[in-house]
Amino acid sequence: MKPSIYENSRDVFLDTVNAEDYIQLERVSIFYQSLRDSIEKPLKMVLLYGKPGTGKSMLLSKLHQNLSSSQKVCLYKTPILDESEFFKTLAQDLYAMTYDGELNFTQFVKVVEKRELVGATVPLILLDEAQLYSTPMMEKIRLLSDTRKVKFVIALHKTEKEDIIAKEHFQTRIWESIKLENASTSELKIYIQKKLMKANSIDTASMFTQKSIDLVHKLTDGNYRDVNKLVYTLFDIYVYYANNNPNKINTSEISTKFIEMAAIHTGLIDA
Repeated sequence: MKPSIYENSRDVFLDTVNAEDYIQLERVSIFYQSLRDSIEKPLKMVLLYGKPGTGKSMLLSKLHQNLSSSQKVCLYKTPILDESEFFKTLAQDLYAMTYDGELNFTQFVKVVEKRELVGATVPLILLDEAQLYSTPMMEKIRLLSDTRKVKFVIALHKTEKEDIIAKEHFQTRIWESIKLENASTSELKIYIQKKLMKANSIDTASMFTQKSIDLVHKLTDGNYRDVNKLVYTLFDIYVYYANNNPNKINTSEISTKFIEMAAIHTGLIDA
């Protein structure tokens, strides 16, 4: 195969979050539908949590893409840690209101309470990486949800920070908690092959045998972020050999040696 084929396959696994790259797996689809159903209920907050690399950011991006045409929905991929900037950003994005000076929580709540809802649709705020917000800030987000003029979907890593969300005063406001998991071996095979086929890399998709999938799963435990890094590096190795020593490449199946080399390079195996 030409180096460009491996380059295209490699770039499919760039560690980026783009709703267009969403891969529909059965369990992921169940998670997504559960998220959609929760939003349509009279909730105040939804908690989306799991280990890093389980797909939380991708689900939020897909949700934002699908809902943007039918309701007001704001996605914040990176936490805004300054309180005044956080509320000024919400005021701008939700109500097209700008502030030159400071805007504190009390002032913003007054703004929210005065706003009339358009129909029965409550604006939706999607907060990614919420474990980075301070405890006082999370408490203000909770109080803001009490106005019922905004809804929150909060995504965070499964860490000690979850304890803040799990406190009784938060649990009474969360309609549903959705925990994301790593991919199983069968899901991982579909994930890799669908990503490649979506990019018209059919030849390289067919190179992944069950043996190679099992090894990738063993090395990554099915974590999507680790899988992306590993397979990106794997195809980078293929690019090198295609350019420098093409006779070393078996085009019929993925090389176990190359997978192990990629795992060493990405730190999944100690050299």
